[in-house]
Amino acid sequence: MSTLGATVALSVDDTVSEYFGPISDFIVSVVFYSVTIFGAEISLIVVWLICAALFFTFWFGFPQLRGLPHAINLVRGRYSDPEDAGEVSHFQALATAVSGTVGLGNIAGVAVAISLGGPGATLWMILAGFLGMASKMAECTLGVMYRQEHADGSVSGGPMYYLRDGVAKVTGNARLGKFLAAFFAVCCIGGSLGGGNMFQANQATAQIVGVTGGDDSPFADINWVIGLVFAAAVGAVIIGGIKSIARVTEKIVPFMAGTYVAACLIVIVGSIDQVPGAFGDIIAGAFNPQSVAGGFLGVLMVGFQRAAFSNEAGIGSASIAHSAVKTKEPATEGFVALLEPLIDTIVVCTMTALTIVITGAWSDPDASELGGVELTSRAFESVIPWFPNVLAVAVVLFAFSTMISWSYYGMKATGYLFGDSTTAEVVFKVVFCLFIVVGAALSLDPVIGFSDSMIFSMSIANVIGLYILARTVRNEVRSHRSKVESGEFARVK
Repeated sequence: MSTLGATVALSVDDTVSEYFGPISDFIVSVVFYSVTIFGAEISLIVVWLICAALFFTFWFGFPQLRGLPHAINLVRGRYSDPEDAGEVSHFQALATAVSGTVGLGNIAGVAVAISLGGPGATLWMILAGFLGMASKMAECTLGVMYRQEHADGSVSGGPMYYLRDGVAKVTGNARLGKFLAAFFAVCCIGGSLGGGNMFQANQATAQIVGVTGGDDSPFADINWVIGLVFAAAVGAVIIGGIKSIARVTEKIVPFMAGTYVAACLIVIVGSIDQVPGAFGDIIAGAFNPQSVAGGFLGVLMVGFQRAAFSNEAGIGSASIAHSAVKTKEPATEGFVALLEPLIDTIVVCTMTALTIVITGAWSDPDASELGGVELTSRAFESVIPWFPNVLAVAVVLFAFSTMISWSYYGMKATGYLFGDSTTAEVVFKVVFCLFIVVGAALSLDPVIGFSDSMIFSMSIANVIGLYILARTVRNEVRSHRSKVESGEFARVK
């Protein structure tokens, strides 16, 4: 690459960061308003999500434990009727939603949590994932209950519709429902461009640059070029809508998750003698963290925040993908959605955390400076020198699958605001691809701040609606359980 090209590219990177950074800082300060308790910074938005997850865990009677066998049977197609309304199967809906959550938050986000909160953050991430399963059940059941079925067989669903129609029906206040729905849709578009797009492009680009030579990489000063390649690949898939996205994700998700977990297991098994000590560090660090600001509460908040960012329980995003499922029983998709935080946080995030803790990468003097995917890469490299290349492949797949799923979320939110017009969808897709290039060009700090802010903002309206519709969704789940137990809703194979 010529010197002139590198200089121009560097100017693009610096210019984007210079103008975007202050905007990101302002949004972060508003969304993540915190109070200090016993020296720990308590983010009110994270408390908001955890309280909702805890509430629905008890409200549904611990579906995390009671609902898993039924969820697995649904995903296996045991109850699937091809004549049901909808566009995708239970497995495709789950794969699309999982691809939206199992992203770089599982690799880079976990590394950030441990670099800030120590190994103890892992335990709180797992607990947050367990509780979040109940929030997912609520929002995905409601997504199907209030979805819109169009004349061409396509469907539109998600929080926009249950907030508008469900809240209006329960409260009798149509304005409140419309306001909450519009607020969610605006935040969803921001979240799709932030956490679902720029954060993914940013970290995938960082990993590609890292494995091709770091500062000496031919891509070091032209990150935006990598962003252009990502944008072209994403654009080729999302042009076909949810069916095209589902066909791609149902193939990518099992492969990428399996590859990544297998790589983690190789690292863990290779250091099997370190496993007991790692679990000891995780448990001890969770209740008695050393050198963590805010002590116990500080590490708890770090773990909860990164888990919430990763599995998006209470955010409402996955409800949009699940709404496209072929089913006549809305609660079926609530049960299927239980599997998302289980896969995302309890399995994949835990694998990442164990890899980082067991290899001791988190305790390196410069760990806090590395953060993100580079810390995870160092953990892999400490066991097998060429493993960062495997991680790079996983990172690219994780980022790609997340981006195509979030493009659908953003597109549906745009459609809600502008009447599901073709023009609105095309404009959004072009903007979405443009932001991939922007994300690849930015440095990490403004990107992760903007990403967190937009995604967490979605939970404000969504959780309010979930509380208002709590009785409605519990009645639906209870009705479905009764049908299963009586045989009215029976297996078809």
